[in-house]
Amino acid sequence: MPQKKSINTRNVYIVDGSRTAFLKAKNTPGPFHAADLAVNAGRALLARHTFHPSELDEVILGCVMPGPDEANIARVVALRLGCEKHVPAWTVQRNCASGMQALDCAANNIASGRSDLVLAGGVEAMSHAPVLYNEAMVIWLGGLFAARSIGAKINAFSKLRPKHLKPVIGLIRGLTDPVVGLSMGQTAENLAYRFNITREEMDQFAMQSHHRLSAAHNNGLMNEIEVIYDHKGNYFDHDDGVRHDSDMTGLAKLKPVFDKPFGNVTAGNSAQITDGAACLILASEKAVEKHNLPVMGRIVDTEWAGLDPSQMGLGPAHAMAPILKRQKFSPDDIDYWEINEAFAAQVLACLAAWKDSKYCREELKTRSAIGEIDTSHLNVDGGGISLGHPVGASGARIVLHLLKVLERNNATRGMASLCIGGGQGGAMLVEREAT
Repeated sequence: MPQKKSINTRNVYIVDGSRTAFLKAKNTPGPFHAADLAVNAGRALLARHTFHPSELDEVILGCVMPGPDEANIARVVALRLGCEKHVPAWTVQRNCASGMQALDCAANNIASGRSDLVLAGGVEAMSHAPVLYNEAMVIWLGGLFAARSIGAKINAFSKLRPKHLKPVIGLIRGLTDPVVGLSMGQTAENLAYRFNITREEMDQFAMQSHHRLSAAHNNGLMNEIEVIYDHKGNYFDHDDGVRHDSDMTGLAKLKPVFDKPFGNVTAGNSAQITDGAACLILASEKAVEKHNLPVMGRIVDTEWAGLDPSQMGLGPAHAMAPILKRQKFSPDDIDYWEINEAFAAQVLACLAAWKDSKYCREELKTRSAIGEIDTSHLNVDGGGISLGHPVGASGARIVLHLLKVLERNNATRGMASLCIGGGQGGAMLVEREAT
């Protein structure tokens, strides 16, 4: 029986990255389709480097809800970026962590020697999520199309009822777990109850997110954003969901959304529905030397974890723990953290779980509590609550921004993580050389 070939493990470097502004959905389709967003993020990024796009080995993008004209959206984007027909491209989907999954796929291919230079990232235009016909309408249309004579068509039309016109909102269905029958917000309510997280604590966390993002924009710390223009000449250069004047009084006025009227999860302490894209260039040491590329950092380790879908927000706690164990680190060994803010309750629950000896022993299989994350080093420039959470893009964005934070603070080590609809978690450990 032939032996399997050994896989060469090579260093994987993140060279550079760009993203679009994250644009809050405002009840109508936004100015950009998903492919437009990814092209805008990728074009500016590739233009900064001397290699031609056709020299990429592959393009990998995460996306959950591409439009009807964006099947295998990575290929559409690659061709529009000038990668030429010989550069393969493929799309991945792991719900909220699709962008991180794209980075992990790229990293694995580089580490194994299959690729040397990859454009990877994620994109979502949530404002363009499809509105679908329900099944009754589909059956009625089938009958109408099958009718041949005028009489048969009249008979088919006579069977049209109001129930046929009830739409299926793709976004709502997509944010509901089909196995446990709970929306993502309801799973956040579960965690708030389990860890005794109060409405005031959630709102305080949300207000902090907006204040941190506001300060980051005002101080010019979001230089990963590329200005993009729509076909009307309007430009978008900042994350427009930020509320600079967010305060506890205003947040307290908002009513619960997912568990009316008794819950504590509101629109104000949840991530916003948003459009956006983030792209990064990953490279082997060979490609770095060949193209004289800068290095932002190195991907050290990645972990994917599964858990009860009704507790899905605890995914980061489950995904980050094995990385710490493998690397023999404690939370104090991580300089900065990015945990995607799907809900304030969800991030706060992850922090609480790591401090809970019983939870860590029974759920994470550690001997004792993992420890405490310094919140002054967590999501230092805000997160999904203030930025928004375009689900296909967020996993790539948090890795990119984490490297930016490490760079400006001359820090070495960072951890990025997300909860994932369906009961999963993803985490990625990155390092850079301090100067």
